[in-house]
Amino acid sequence: MTILYLLIPLSLILLGLAVWAFFWAVKNDQFDDLEGPAHRILFDEDENDLPPEQRRQRPQTKQKPAAAKDKNAPDDQEPRP
Repeated sequence: MTILYLLIPLSLILLGLAVWAFFWAVKNDQFDDLEGPAHRILFDEDENDLPPEQRRQRPQTKQKPAAAKDKNAPDDQEPRP
């Protein structure tokens, strides 16, 4: 029974810290963009995110397709029936 004299104030202090941390996070804009990082990982470099000036300045280097396999080089895979 005497442990309640310790646990109740301790739980109220922890609750107060949790409420303070939540309001601090809201005040410092931690919850502004919840979906942006999740969508951002799907695209390596999205041209639409850049302003028009940077899009024009950015070199338009497109990757060339991989060189055709040498016909004499061995295949990594077995032939399919």
